[in-house]
Amino acid sequence: SACAACRNLRRRCTPECLFAPYFPPDQPERFANVHKVFGVSNVSKMLNELPVCFREDCVNTLAYEADMRVKDPIYGCVGVISVLQQRVACLQAQL
Repeated sequence: SACAACRNLRRRCTPECLFAPYFPPDQPERFANVHKVFGVSNVSKMLNELPVCFREDCVNTLAYEADMRVKDPIYGCVGVISVLQQRVACLQAQL
């Protein structure tokens, strides 16, 4: 079956598909968020420039950032980091 990227883009998924290993068909929202935030051309450029051994980490990072940007369009991951830093500071003060 077609990967989530090819389904979303409504194109035929080939065995050489750049996105197929990283966007399985059972996770369509993962690709949709990455597509919405970063765009297909930017993601494909990044993946093409990276060695194969680093691509999965890149896609996981992009997917996490895209999910956070969809949830919080202004701060994204930085908002989560800021909240966690405030909690650490509060707990350190309590100690």
